[in-house]
Amino acid sequence: MTMNQQAALERQRALYREKNAHLGKYLEPVEPFEFYREIFPEGSFERRGHFEDAKGNGIALVVPPKNGVALEIQGDGKAHRHVITDELKELEDIKDTEFTIMSPISYFGRKRNGKNARYLYAMVFDLDGVGMPQLRDTLHQMNKDIIPKATFVVNSGTGLHLYYVLTEPIPMYPHNQKILKELKYALTRQIWNRFTSSIREPQMQGILQGFRVVGTGTKLGKEYPVVAYRYGGAVELEKLFDYIPDSNGEQQRIQALMRKSRLSLAEAKEKYPDWYERRVVKKERRGRWTVKRDLYDWWLHRIADEIRVGHRFYGIMTLAIYAKKCGIDEEELRHDAFALIKPYDDMSVEDINRFTKDDVVCALEMFNEDYVTFPRDDIAKISGLTMPVNKRNWRKQKDHLEIARAIRDIGVRQKGKKDWRDGNGRHNAEWEVYRWRQQHPEGRKADCIRDTGLSKPTVYKWWDSEPPAVWQEDGHMVARVRPSQALSDLLVEALKKDGD
Repeated sequence: MTMNQQAALERQRALYREKNAHLGKYLEPVEPFEFYREIFPEGSFERRGHFEDAKGNGIALVVPPKNGVALEIQGDGKAHRHVITDELKELEDIKDTEFTIMSPISYFGRKRNGKNARYLYAMVFDLDGVGMPQLRDTLHQMNKDIIPKATFVVNSGTGLHLYYVLTEPIPMYPHNQKILKELKYALTRQIWNRFTSSIREPQMQGILQGFRVVGTGTKLGKEYPVVAYRYGGAVELEKLFDYIPDSNGEQQRIQALMRKSRLSLAEAKEKYPDWYERRVVKKERRGRWTVKRDLYDWWLHRIADEIRVGHRFYGIMTLAIYAKKCGIDEEELRHDAFALIKPYDDMSVEDINRFTKDDVVCALEMFNEDYVTFPRDDIAKISGLTMPVNKRNWRKQKDHLEIARAIRDIGVRQKGKKDWRDGNGRHNAEWEVYRWRQQHPEGRKADCIRDTGLSKPTVYKWWDSEPPAVWQEDGHMVARVRPSQALSDLLVEALKKDGD
């Protein structure tokens, strides 16, 4: 560690102590056991050895320490899961670990994924970029009811975790998870503001996100543990809706989702018998498309070139999602992800937020079949990267080309020609670039140069041009699909007549 890095670390440690002193002056410190007992009341989990209880359990994920491989580690850099039973005695086994995370959720089995999630006991919001001014303002905004009053305020080292313990745990049915995710996104935009964080852009997190366990180490070291302080009481989920502004209709949309979720399983069986047979009786997985590895390679290039501080963890997390979606081998994913540690860590301004192996190991937990349908819009939110829109307007290629050829033929008849090939020449370079972009919609110019063998000036010249007048597609010559309004109207009339 350089002298500058050591000095920055000492400043962060001094700030950590100052935050604890300020929080301890106004709030009550809470011991780890008491903290988790309040989140998970007695009877929430299965008693140790009593499998007949048929209840979920907590899962703590212990990440390898930086200075070697401890007993908790299985294999090279892979984390070990500790199942937390109702007595919470397992918390003693992990209290001296450097980096351990846990969600306020009970799970069936040993995997932390949406399919196994049973109940959500608290909503948690992670605030980064919290100095003393931001800490004081966060407490002020909660005191003045500008943002909801947290049950616990947790000093996580370089930031804050705000825990909202729910009066009643929420069943983690798939539709409920969707509602809770939307609610969390909306509340994050209110809680993460220019007074509570020095980082301008809010960092969106999913409802299954894990957080450093109270009593375990922070990024500053084991000697600087995660500390919890009591602020308010338990909260009703419906009360949180009051903090979402009405102006953009977000509150009404989430509440509508909530009303829809109240359909019971018995009602769903009667209303959607086919779905009930497939998903409940036969326990079939939701179907999904198998995607070519081009998507994975494109996203790897993007998170390597475009990611910003505050989104690095989510860049790798979404890379793991795409790896599973595209059938990428786990070893290749791990190699690509760990190769990003150094360039990501180099982005750390003044060493405030270092990026470590711990972050990568934790992010790779998303390499799981349950996340392959993770929505594109959510990936854009948490990664901070824009996502391109499908140029075929989500039509299948066959349907898209059928419409394109119909438009072409109408245009040809308007011009009095018998064959659309009459008078058309082929623009070789333009055609090559356009065809390559059709096949690689997320590709980069450098990749196009490499794959086509065209020169850099040629690729740059035609990169953003209109498609050629004519190009080859699946053995057919088709016209470009950019119809004028007149052609569109003619096509509609032609389709109507064809339908008659």
